Amino acid sequence: MKRSSLALLFIIAACLMASLALSLGSDQDKDKQQVMTVTEARQLIAEQRQLDTISKGTWKQLLTKQQYDIMWRSKTERPFTGELLNNNQSGVYVTAGCQLPVFHSSHKFKSGTGWPSFWEVLNKDNIVLKDDWFLGYKRTEILSRCGEHLGHVFNDGPEPTGLRYCINSVALNFIPHKSQPSNPPE
Repeated sequence: MKRSSLALLFIIAACLMASLALSLGSDQDKDKQQVMTVTEARQLIAEQRQLDTISKGTWKQLLTKQQYDIMWRSKTERPFTGELLNNNQSGVYVTAGCQLPVFHSSHKFKSGTGWPSFWEVLNKDNIVLKDDWFLGYKRTEILSRCGEHLGHVFNDGPEPTGLRYCINSVALNFIPHKSQPSNPPE
């Protein structure tokens, strides 16, 4: 092999390794933010304010290891393992960390992919769509407005949108609608 070919291979390998390192995130909290206690972070979440000021180190304390890896290191849960995959109750899905309402049960459908899937977003202000080239081709990543990785959106969903929001179950919490009494009190 010629030297120029070897050099090109080396450059490509270095770029792939750098891309992998960036996409997986860092366990070290490089935020230049003031250290925040878990109690302070919980208060911000409860008040739904300054969610972007919660450091990754604090998220690591608030979430399970699997939730942290998926939501802050962009990992993916194994298909058909999520607790919310077969949930058929009526209610709202919120992000597991910031507690932002993102999906409604009436928009959920069985996609057969192994992850909870929705054809519409409940509150578009609570999500951010971002190009994702991690696998070498373009996908659209779904992040919450506070930065949590939720999953990806694809153009193979049902009508009326044709979209499939494919979401990691552990990135969500489910809040069921309160059931109404069958006979209202007189």
